[in-house]
Amino acid sequence: MRKAFWCLAVAMVAGAFWLGRASAADEKPKMRLFELRTYTANEGKLDALQARFRDHTVKLFEKHGMTNVGYWTPEGERSKDTLIYILAFPDKDARDKAFKEFGADPDWKKAQSESEANGKLLKKAPESVFMTPTDYSPMK
Repeated sequence: MRKAFWCLAVAMVAGAFWLGRASAADEKPKMRLFELRTYTANEGKLDALQARFRDHTVKLFEKHGMTNVGYWTPEGERSKDTLIYILAFPDKDARDKAFKEFGADPDWKKAQSESEANGKLLKKAPESVFMTPTDYSPMK
């Protein structure tokens, strides 16, 4: 399962190649910090979690300077309870600042509260993996 997870992570970053390309051929792309986040939803709550992301979270991430790279659900047994996504940031300080501001945003607090009116959506805390591009990565 762990090998499949890492293969999925590599495929997601490679698939998002076009988002990180430099605008000019001779322009050196800036290096960014990527964060791979995995959410495990409580039984029967994945649809509500996805609705919260679709209707609120994605826009709020953008509002707070986060770059939404992509969102996925895995194939197989975890398809019923797992949401995986990647965000990009200029660096770790920008990431920490963005999440602090996001967490304090009244619109986020309202969306979270309303989406959890019938129970918590997450089974456990999100898992995060921080990733920096290699020097040969097409996506920086």
